[in-house]
Amino acid sequence: MGQRFIRGALAPHPDDVLDGITYDSGGRMEYHPEFHFSHGEPWSFEDLEYLCTFYGTDDARTLAFALGKTEHTCRVKYYKLKLDGRVDYYRDCYRRKLEAN
Repeated sequence: MGQRFIRGALAPHPDDVLDGITYDSGGRMEYHPEFHFSHGEPWSFEDLEYLCTFYGTDDARTLAFALGKTEHTCRVKYYKLKLDGRVDYYRDCYRRKLEAN
């Protein structure tokens, strides 16, 4: 079964199949234990601060690698926080920590 990718999405390298890396129809990497080390674990306060601070700056793949969760999980978490109105709270907490140092 071949994989489809949306136009402009990052295409996988042909050797990725050998490493067990798979992608969904949107070109996002699916769960892989070596890259998604925090998969299934609760979000820490620091994870939420990082996610909310860098979501608009970094791309989803970079955030996913940094947090050890899948791209889809990072996107869904951000939008749930946004709907709850908590993005600015976590972003401000991160900025206060930076200013204190």
